[in-house]
Amino acid sequence: MSEKRSKSTTLLKWLTPGIGVKRWFGLLIGGAMVFGIGIAQLFLVVARANSGASWLRVVALGGTPALIRAALAGVAGVSLIILALIRINRSILAPLDLQGRDVISAMVEHRQRSRGPKIVAVGGGTGMPTLLRGLKHHTTNLTAVVTVADDGGSSGKLRRELGVLPPGDFRNNIAALARDEGLMTQLFRYRFGEGGLEGHSFGNLFITALSGVTGSFERALVESSRVLAIRGQVLPSTLADVTLGADMREVVGNGTRRVTGESTIPKTMGTVDRIFLQPDDVPAYPDTVRAILDADLIVLGPGSLFTSILPNLLVRGVAEAIRRSPAVKVYVCNVATQRGETEGFGVADHVRAIERQVGPGLFDNVLINGEFPVLEPDANFAYVRLEDGDRLFEGLHVRQAPLVDTRHPWRHDSDKLAQAIIALLAESTEDISR
Repeated sequence: MSEKRSKSTTLLKWLTPGIGVKRWFGLLIGGAMVFGIGIAQLFLVVARANSGASWLRVVALGGTPALIRAALAGVAGVSLIILALIRINRSILAPLDLQGRDVISAMVEHRQRSRGPKIVAVGGGTGMPTLLRGLKHHTTNLTAVVTVADDGGSSGKLRRELGVLPPGDFRNNIAALARDEGLMTQLFRYRFGEGGLEGHSFGNLFITALSGVTGSFERALVESSRVLAIRGQVLPSTLADVTLGADMREVVGNGTRRVTGESTIPKTMGTVDRIFLQPDDVPAYPDTVRAILDADLIVLGPGSLFTSILPNLLVRGVAEAIRRSPAVKVYVCNVATQRGETEGFGVADHVRAIERQVGPGLFDNVLINGEFPVLEPDANFAYVRLEDGDRLFEGLHVRQAPLVDTRHPWRHDSDKLAQAIIALLAESTEDISR
């Protein structure tokens, strides 16, 4: 009974004065009646003709005015129906924000993206938002899997003081997937520069507050995503409170040094030998595993190799799900080396680091940059290049494309990267179907 009452109340709301719909519904009904009269006139003329009289005799007996009236009524009825539908459409969609686009274009774009491939991106840091910002124009079936090991900056403070998962990477990726770069998205990225909130971003505080209001961090992510109307979803690799550690090879000698804390690793002198999670057997978030197993394409990277990408793969169930997934799998190698993590690394070094942690065969394709603009003499990074003759790549499909952002040559260009990934998926799908 309550459901019927709710439906009746909804129908009665259409009669609310001033919403600009009732008159156009009336016009729609009137247009349908006029069109019906025209059809009736036409049927009368046809009936006379079928009664045995020739068409010439029907016209001579007054059929011509009847045909004209039928035609005029039909045209008038159709015109009124079209006008009414246009005005009803405008009245209903007026409260919606289409960013200056017409309704048909918005519907076509939405339909195309909703039918796009199911893509899961695994990573974090600054590389993931760059990837998502380009892919959201090709599909809305996007899932970003983000590490929860961040312990620096605003996220680290909130994590230590309030016991929440670090919201920073989630905030960045939610903002990257937002439908537009409007005021709310800018507000989400806003960082306080002074006072008691100095160093905190509004988005981090918003997600943290929602965790308290909704009772869970994962629910807070869902509600934050609704606020920005994002195209896709952002999921944690695990809901466990984990700490990232690393065994570092010392610069001098063959000794190793153990370092604890995601933010500490890049600041420690030496080379990362391996990383680990504490505790080391935390389970993967179930929705993350489901998204991976259901994906058409899984993308690892780009992002900080040891502190953004690999921590996700060390969560129990994530790497296993990637191996079992029938999806096309690609590792997107970084454009440039990163101080404190991958100095002196080439493409093969990045791949070896992943295989050393989770074993070989996790991905089939490696996408690398093939564009190298001239760097400033004081640049604190180098381009990551493909080493000639390296046997490591014999079992992998290495694809090269111009991917660099010429304004910021240490990172990828969002659109170039997205187009290369979509092209790679199309080629791989064609190869599988043959």
